[in-house]
Amino acid sequence: PNTPAPIQPYRNTPSSPGSRQIQLWHFILELLRQERYRELIAWQGDCGEFVIKDPDEVARLWGVRKCKPHMNYDKLSRALRYYYNKRILHKTKGKRFTYKFNFNKLVLVNYPFIDVGLAGTA
Repeated sequence: PNTPAPIQPYRNTPSSPGSRQIQLWHFILELLRQERYRELIAWQGDCGEFVIKDPDEVARLWGVRKCKPHMNYDKLSRALRYYYNKRILHKTKGKRFTYKFNFNKLVLVNYPFIDVGLAGTA
């Protein structure tokens, strides 16, 4: 008899492994959410601040995700600097490999239809 094929998981969603559509900021959040990557990247200090403890390994993982085997930290950090002008994140002064997300901007840029209760705040 004809049995329907099992439904396959979406493979081209931005957060799926192997997706080339994912953005670096989202990938970093994925790493930060998983306990197994705590030795590579972790939250620290103020809300939204994180430190990249093993820049080479984080860059390697990013390269694997983007199918770019020659990825290194120099290239990854160039991509992070792109986010400075967009005010998605910034480098924490005086702290090596330390950055801070601007979550308000991230929500407004990526989910403009969500009311995050920021009206009336400066």
